[in-house]
Amino acid sequence: MSERVLIFGEALLDDFGTEQVVGGAPFNVARNLAAFGQPQIMVTRVGQDPFGEKVRGEFTRFGMSPEGVQSDPARPTGRVHVSRGEDGLPQYEILPDQAYDHIEGVRALDVLRAFSPDTLYFGTLAQRSPVSCHALAALLDATPAERFLDLNLREGWVDESIVFTSLQQAHILKVNEQELQTLFSWYCHTCPGTDKMDCVVLESECRSLMHNFSLKGMLITLGERGAMYFGTDGTTVHAHDVQPPSRLVDTVGAGDAFAAVFLLGRAHGWDTALTLTRANAFAGAICGIAGAVPQDLSFYAPWREAWGLS
Repeated sequence: MSERVLIFGEALLDDFGTEQVVGGAPFNVARNLAAFGQPQIMVTRVGQDPFGEKVRGEFTRFGMSPEGVQSDPARPTGRVHVSRGEDGLPQYEILPDQAYDHIEGVRALDVLRAFSPDTLYFGTLAQRSPVSCHALAALLDATPAERFLDLNLREGWVDESIVFTSLQQAHILKVNEQELQTLFSWYCHTCPGTDKMDCVVLESECRSLMHNFSLKGMLITLGERGAMYFGTDGTTVHAHDVQPPSRLVDTVGAGDAFAAVFLLGRAHGWDTALTLTRANAFAGAICGIAGAVPQDLSFYAPWREAWGLS
């Protein structure tokens, strides 16, 4: 299919001290799309340092165009320090003032005009600084492309004003349960857990959000319980047919894998129910490997074949 996706945001490294793993939600989405053969380009910024070379190496490994990768001579490639808390769960320290906080708008616009995307994917973390925030605003103003907002709220970097503006700019919104609760607490009357909320009430509150922000669609990921989608045309799709991996390794990148397949399905005109089912399946498979994307790209081959993408 000819539909093109421009992905804006952070490409960074999760730093475990002894190991650094390339990540960043937008970059995870971009790499998955590239592996599925979907035309895409990533607009980001990295430092002139060894970590920046690791990020660029992933562009090469996935056969992605480097045209949208800006080089920052002064600031480091983005990093997140990952450690284990006393409860054994990972703790994340997202470092401030990184290269992806300074994406230049003029250069980003040049990429957008040359690429002419049908969809523009963006999140909120890369909007924490005025420079990248203004660059994204310039892209949104310059294209009629459908806007897909993957909220990706991160502890310590949650700015309600950025979320509000992003919702106003979005056409399709993707959230997980925790992010949905945050939106409910800010903008709705009801705020119980989605696992306890009556389905009718949940849909009513989601449609209220959609109406207030003029959203065309709202996608809610529920982990092992699947996903839901609400459309302004009255569409309501529940996909709870989730097959967990035979061995759960970690859930890193599962939401990004889901987002990538959702975008892939829209680009190929798949039925929404089928798209959610396939997104659930692929996200579950990602939970069976270490990290957000596979080290062996042959991982994608059976999915491409099954979905007619070969």
